[in-house]
Amino acid sequence: MQVALGVLAALAYFLVRGVTEAALTTAQANARTLVELEAAIGLKREGLIQAGIDHDHTLVTLANWIYVYGHWPVIIASLVWLFLRAPHHLYILRNAMFISGAIGLVFFVTLPVAPPRLGVLELTDTVTQFSDSYRTLQPPALTNAYAAFPSLHFGWNMLVGITIWQATRRPLARAFAVLMPIAMAWAVVATANHYVIDVLGGGIIAGIGLVLAVYLARTRGTPDWARPPA
Repeated sequence: MQVALGVLAALAYFLVRGVTEAALTTAQANARTLVELEAAIGLKREGLIQAGIDHDHTLVTLANWIYVYGHWPVIIASLVWLFLRAPHHLYILRNAMFISGAIGLVFFVTLPVAPPRLGVLELTDTVTQFSDSYRTLQPPALTNAYAAFPSLHFGWNMLVGITIWQATRRPLARAFAVLMPIAMAWAVVATANHYVIDVLGGGIIAGIGLVLAVYLARTRGTPDWARPPA
């Protein structure tokens, strides 16, 4: 049942994203507004972050691999591990992803935002230029190119990290729980797929989803994070 719910939710999420394409000019205009907001509050660092890797093919490859293989493969593996070792944590993570995904879809539909790689900033689309793996894991037909804000690519990895931290006291697992979302935050910007403000927005929306999921678990009497970790 958990697998079926996850698959159905993922299909609904990507299908809605896929059918909410907007005009490129509108998405670029919204993106430039966000960039102006970034500049005003001191968050405009996309060029600086990519400049830190564009001289080194190894760093570019690392950023691409984190972006491609550090998202869905990590999320799926973590869900399976939680199902086997700490199912009470799995339910909270699942609900947090459902809630934050629903909030994210509202933004994708009402506020289409072109990512930096689509002509908004003079940055290189490193994933497309140096790798074709992402198109296999997430076919273009199931994506919306103008869904940069918020970055649930980061937000959901953050949720996984928080959940793993809560579910275990093992040092290596907890180190992974901390480093994995940090690496994803770096990769989504370094590859020109998201703005810094997208990462901030994704973290906030994922956090809202988590708070609501924990609240629902407690009000319904579902076992929550009070249980000892594995």
